[in-house]
Amino acid sequence: MPDPDAPRPRSGDPGGGAAASAEAAASPDLGSGELGSGGLAGPAADIHGSFDRAANIFGALSLVIADRAADAVAEATGRSESAAAALSALLHFLDRPSVELLRQVLGLTPSGTVRLVDRLEQAGYVRRGTGMDRRTTALTLTEQGRRAAMAVSEARAAVLAGALAGLDQAERETFEQLAAKVLVGMMRGPGAVRWICRLCDIGVCRGTEGGCPLGNAARRRYAP
Repeated sequence: MPDPDAPRPRSGDPGGGAAASAEAAASPDLGSGELGSGGLAGPAADIHGSFDRAANIFGALSLVIADRAADAVAEATGRSESAAAALSALLHFLDRPSVELLRQVLGLTPSGTVRLVDRLEQAGYVRRGTGMDRRTTALTLTEQGRRAAMAVSEARAAVLAGALAGLDQAERETFEQLAAKVLVGMMRGPGAVRWICRLCDIGVCRGTEGGCPLGNAARRRYAP
């Protein structure tokens, strides 16, 4: 039976190199609208008038960053992406959370979250304790868990820094503003699960001018 907490197979070379070059060389040029030798058809008819090249490029960018970040954080601990996200959240913003709160952050089922916590506890990464009301369980990282969580954060940071390496400072500032605007537009209401910031190093945004764009937007929308 496969290990449910094992990292998934790598989807490519996160650092680029030969695998990335081979991928680029193998990618068909669909701009001509001709059927390629690999059986790939040209562009489909315009189904959505608002869907343009910018949206298409953004979709491809989102996918490659998500794939490479997922591979990197899973490899950092030798465990699943969910396990990596749990460790990161416990390090950066969850203070002795209940299993239920961790479930909301990760977007798992209740039983799936319990099994994940069991595996993390068996690995020596987390410790169960008594919650505030004595009826709940509070979760904390062990020292070994903190080291693993730091490895997750460093792996994610390396992927994201590499993705932005081709931008100069002015371009980075423009990208930051535009990405923050898009991110706020994707924000869901209270009670949402699988939190957008579950892998974030929130100290990076909180420690800079402007702070977290999602936190700022939430305060504007929902503050009494």
